[in-house]
Amino acid sequence: MKIALLGYGKMGKIIEKIAIDRKHEIVLTIDHDNMHELTVENLKKADVAIEFTTPSSVLSNIHKCFEAGIPVVVGTTGWYEHLPALKAQHEPNGSTILYASNFSIGVNIFFHVNKILAKLMNNYPYYEVQVEEIHHTQKLDSPSGTAITIAEGIIENLDAKRDWANILINDNDNTVDDNVKNEQLLIESHRIDSVPGTHTVIYDSEVDTLEFKHTAHNRNGFALGAVLAAEWIKDKKGFHSIQDMFNFSV
Repeated sequence: MKIALLGYGKMGKIIEKIAIDRKHEIVLTIDHDNMHELTVENLKKADVAIEFTTPSSVLSNIHKCFEAGIPVVVGTTGWYEHLPALKAQHEPNGSTILYASNFSIGVNIFFHVNKILAKLMNNYPYYEVQVEEIHHTQKLDSPSGTAITIAEGIIENLDAKRDWANILINDNDNTVDDNVKNEQLLIESHRIDSVPGTHTVIYDSEVDTLEFKHTAHNRNGFALGAVLAAEWIKDKKGFHSIQDMFNFSV
């Protein structure tokens, strides 16, 4: 399979290595220094594109892939409010995309079990729930897309919570926001050097605390999942979320 990499930072380089190890060919790499090479003609050399850039450039990159007629796997987050309009405009044309807040196999198992746990805990309203996420200080969005997906899974299955509220806490900052309402699910976002990503769901009561946690040791799991997604989407059409690929039956 021939792959175009849109975004060639730390994640892009790991994706490149894993893709080559899996016998794929990288035919195009795009970063800040060679944006002029991001053309429809160059994209047509690829069977699929993998996009890990920034919220400010992701939509333009997706449109360019659609124009070239190639599927695109999107790992960038912070743009999902544009998804309904994008789908309405391009899905009828047969454009193909797979998007996810996190491609890690372990994280997607976490997402699934998180929903089951929330449904169970709905029977025990004396537990207060919150989400905590820790990422490296270069992480641009807060909360992370992964934390939002976790929060949405809880809100869908827990009557006590209606929406979520975020607090960003940097190193040595013990900020507490008293404006978070009872019906809001608190997401605490911590930014600490060299942390690939840790997400914890905490159910706390007067008598005990339950913690459900996923800890990434490095970016390799995210990158492998993105390559697996590219393999999965290559000959498909339409708009797909990661749930379509991870079809959990339990």
